[in-house]
Amino acid sequence: MANITKKVSWSSRADDSGAAGEGTPLLNGSEKSKHSRQQSGSSGASNVGRLSTVDLEEEITSEEESFRGRPKEIPHNEKLLSLKYESLDYDNSENQLFLEEERRMSYMSFRCLEISRWVVCGLIGFLTGLIACFIDISVEQLAGIKYQVVKRNIEQFTDAGGLSISLILWAVLNSAFVMVGAIIVAFFEPIAAGSGIPQIKCYLNGVKIPRVVRLKTLLIKVAGVICSVVGGLAVGKEGPMIHSGAVVAAGVSQGRSTTLKKDLKIFEYFRRDTEKRDFVSAGAAAGVSAAFGAPVGGVLFSLEEGASFWNQMLTWRIFFASMVSTFTLNFFLSIYHSNPGDLSNPGLINFGRFDSDSVTYNLYEIPLFIAMGAIGGLLGALFNVLNYWLTIFRIRYVHRPCLQVMEAMLVAAVTATVSFTMIYFSNDCQPLGPDHTEEYPLQLFCADGEYNSMATAFFNTPERSVRSLFHNQPGTYNPLTLGLFTITYFFLACWTYGLAVSAGVFIPSLLIGAAWGRLCGILLASTTSGGSVWADPGKYALIGAAAQLGGIVRMTLSLTVIMVEATGNVTYGLPIMLVLMTAKIVGDYFVEGLYDIHIKLQSVPFLHWEAPATSHWLTAREVMSSPVTCLRKIEKVGHIVEILSNTSSNHNGFPVVVQVPGSDKPPKLCGLILRSQLIVLLKHKVFVELARSRLHTRKLQLKDFRDAYPRFPPIQSIHVSQDEKECMMDLSEFMNPTPYTVPQETSLPRVFKLVRALGLRHLVVVDDENRVVGLVTRKDLARYHLGKHGLEELQLAQT
Repeated sequence: MANITKKVSWSSRADDSGAAGEGTPLLNGSEKSKHSRQQSGSSGASNVGRLSTVDLEEEITSEEESFRGRPKEIPHNEKLLSLKYESLDYDNSENQLFLEEERRMSYMSFRCLEISRWVVCGLIGFLTGLIACFIDISVEQLAGIKYQVVKRNIEQFTDAGGLSISLILWAVLNSAFVMVGAIIVAFFEPIAAGSGIPQIKCYLNGVKIPRVVRLKTLLIKVAGVICSVVGGLAVGKEGPMIHSGAVVAAGVSQGRSTTLKKDLKIFEYFRRDTEKRDFVSAGAAAGVSAAFGAPVGGVLFSLEEGASFWNQMLTWRIFFASMVSTFTLNFFLSIYHSNPGDLSNPGLINFGRFDSDSVTYNLYEIPLFIAMGAIGGLLGALFNVLNYWLTIFRIRYVHRPCLQVMEAMLVAAVTATVSFTMIYFSNDCQPLGPDHTEEYPLQLFCADGEYNSMATAFFNTPERSVRSLFHNQPGTYNPLTLGLFTITYFFLACWTYGLAVSAGVFIPSLLIGAAWGRLCGILLASTTSGGSVWADPGKYALIGAAAQLGGIVRMTLSLTVIMVEATGNVTYGLPIMLVLMTAKIVGDYFVEGLYDIHIKLQSVPFLHWEAPATSHWLTAREVMSSPVTCLRKIEKVGHIVEILSNTSSNHNGFPVVVQVPGSDKPPKLCGLILRSQLIVLLKHKVFVELARSRLHTRKLQLKDFRDAYPRFPPIQSIHVSQDEKECMMDLSEFMNPTPYTVPQETSLPRVFKLVRALGLRHLVVVDDENRVVGLVTRKDLARYHLGKHGLEELQLAQT
């Protein structure tokens, strides 16, 4: 094995908000200080260094001649990962307190806990369905008022002249709604911007994203997505439902609100990352179910993003939350539509039923579907690349809240102007029959009894436009209209995603794909005299929508089931699966999926399913951080305070070592303790001397740790006097005596599998005598997983 020169560096970053890790820029190239630490043998502790670079230009010795053809080590760089993101403590700390509590619980107590989990999942589904219902009704009412006002104004000035007034009215109304949505996001809760799916993907992956599951975030998210959709932006309201469901789950499962400072004293057992992350996965699934009417698709979405912690009972609970969510939405929408009990509105987006004989497909159409999948992959790659550079531009130049609001208003005004212009110059007039489905038909310059077909696509909510492209009769749109709409809406949607507004990309992607898919169906039908029988435009609109969405987001398993459930016809399962797989393969050849791009731009230590393909040449020794800050089993309080107060490190896990009596050898590993645990111990003054001097000392319980969860106080807020710093602290009762360990010769894929599959935050690397030689965390693995390609991309972005 080649000798690898490790350059160890520390980095700390400015904190605008005063809280640890808050306010860190998205692209972290602004480290203000770097410190190099060496092992300190006198204090019995050593400092963990974070690997910064690996020198790949070492000399090749004679022993390495046989390895000339092997892949080089994967480069990694500290600047590519943000210090504000930490891992979740998904692995339970099985210390003495935990084991004593578990052993005191009877069988009935565990059964009651299991029932409580089902109750919480039911509440999650119910509340998520209510939120989805509120969003849907609000959007329908406000958008209806806006379109009716603009429609009457256009009809008034069509004959009399002065349609420019209608254009100004449309642009002003759009900008006003979008301005409200952008202000509440940019100034009050920036984490509520976008769909929230990248953040929830990271949370389910095991990364703690600041402020992502707070009540304030939920309120801003709901209000923001209503304003964005009503404001006419090229967005959808379905994506943010996943984020909303996750926030509901995080709040309900804890039985309290830290934002409102209200504690209901229920579900206290669930106040830890292990339980909370499971419930958040149920909330995300409930959001998918409410958005698309796809409960099974919601379960698979959570499975795809967080399968490292899956078990059978959890799967059933998540499915239960999804079913309750879609049933709740169905029930209340049936009441709203004055048809109580009619459960025919499964989700916020209703594709309609594809059950007609005219939309069946044949074997010879499969190659056409695969070709459309390839087109969707290419267009999705183009969309992602354009949005990537737009995001870089925003990070550099549009980073102030006022500028973000102005950009959102500009996009809203431009969207209205482009839509009006396309409608104005379109001469695609279609007969307005007695059974027409157009919600707001515009006659404009068409003859009496006709309407402007271009207005059906633009002058409507995106969901209704998708449904019209799927189900309108052949001949409703001409090819020129569909071609111009596809090009225009493609660039508008690309520009819109990433604004400081709450919005999703699912519906715009479906609308773009449905437009060019229907165009393909029309062109295919024109090639043969009987083409309209097999090349139904609605069928190809569905395939195009799946191809475009798959090309942008690169989801396969869950998206296939979501599309099948949304269409209500399992017949399309095979072509949709083939289309999504083709779109992903073609798109991945050029660039990553849209969500993965934004996760990388935010410098999140995201772990994919597998370790890099060339990583078998690496071992735990190459990826671990070393030397490691260790604590003794009975440690001096002053030394603990000094370590926790070291702002250059801010480590969250410390191996606990013990010296073998009568031996001068280095101490051996005996446990692992977390920063949060040490904070609680210091707060409650759990010192050996104080325990001996008191006749009646209250024994610390797990409830004390749960009460401090999840916002553990910073070390600066805990007062420790000089006399108390001379005391000793016994960690044996609170440390995890059985942490996961690996030998230093363990291969990187095996280390990666342990951390990813078990959801570990810390993996201790030991030698043959159980002495600590290093520590592997999520950031160590994510740094290597970036690889050369990601390294070059992000370094370019940071410059």
